[in-house]
Amino acid sequence: MRAMIQTLKRAALVSALGASLSSAALAADLKVGLSVSLSGPNSSLGVPYVKGMQAAAAYKSEVNGRKIQFIVLDDGSDPTTAGRNARKLVEEEKVDVLMGTSGVPAAIAMAQVARDAKVPMIGLTPIQLDPAENPWVVTVAQPTQLMIDAVVERMKKDGVKTVGYIGFSDAWGDLVYNALVKAAPDAGIKVLSNERYARADASVTGQVLKLLAMRPDAVMTGGAGTPGALPFLAMTERGFKGGMYGQHGLINPDFVRVVGAAGQDALMPTGPVIVAEQLPNEHPTKKISMSFRSVFQKVHNAPTSDAFSAYSFDGWLVFLDAAARAKGEPGTPEFRVALRDAITSTKELVGTHGVYNFKPGQLYGVDERARVIVKLDKGQWKLAQ
Repeated sequence: MRAMIQTLKRAALVSALGASLSSAALAADLKVGLSVSLSGPNSSLGVPYVKGMQAAAAYKSEVNGRKIQFIVLDDGSDPTTAGRNARKLVEEEKVDVLMGTSGVPAAIAMAQVARDAKVPMIGLTPIQLDPAENPWVVTVAQPTQLMIDAVVERMKKDGVKTVGYIGFSDAWGDLVYNALVKAAPDAGIKVLSNERYARADASVTGQVLKLLAMRPDAVMTGGAGTPGALPFLAMTERGFKGGMYGQHGLINPDFVRVVGAAGQDALMPTGPVIVAEQLPNEHPTKKISMSFRSVFQKVHNAPTSDAFSAYSFDGWLVFLDAAARAKGEPGTPEFRVALRDAITSTKELVGTHGVYNFKPGQLYGVDERARVIVKLDKGQWKLAQ
């Protein structure tokens, strides 16, 4: 992993340096500042974000004659560091837009800097904030409620009447649990528990024993990345035969690798890019999703098999579209305002995860076109029927 991190950092630096040198004869560069987790428990999310950004830069690296630089910093899976990185990107690197990061708490820390510094931010993960208090931030991730509603609809279809919950003891765990509790009653489903664990925990034995004692029909998990596999492993080890459901924070190759056979038949929502080949040709995101997969393969000599690299690709698409419409000189307060206004007037922009429409005072920009239910089958994601 350490070698991969160093490779990614060098690649990002070369990309930024190359853009800087080649743009000398052109107008001022546009700068994108990316803070993600290249180390720590969230690195299984952060590394794909950077790989997706590298693919995005290869897809298109110029707007209106201006070369685009992107600068990457590692937050070490620490929200405080994420906030510090955001400030460094704004104050020292003079970025025009921030993007990140690999967890909800860290994304909130970055968003606070974006608000204070008056720099637009395109979040890559669900963010828990009031857009009326922070008009500088949007996110390309799907709102948690939209995705959990799809899970609850699937539970109802599967005949689930009672469900136990186990998730992270942080803002992401809260988002998933709150969405589940809101959606379940209308589907005739009772939520029996609210068990939590830390991202760095090595065991969830105590929480799982409590869940099993309640005899739920199914279990809903609120984890992400590699640590999100723990409940699946523990429930399977203790012979649980009910349904196992997750959410879009688990659409990750490291989760699939770690969960192994314990994830067989698990159901969860994701953006349609994960099963692009299985979508009908008329699906609005299929064409760009296949283009993303093609450029990712060329850049990394490997296929993409996660949702997170596609989020950063979509963030880049939103930035490209807005930067083409924003007036002013990059690097100035006036341009940052114009860029923010352009981002929040995005209309029907087709990405890999969905079709984006942003408005002032609106944090999220997708609708039902941004979700499908997938099933894990022998280590592969399949479009659920």
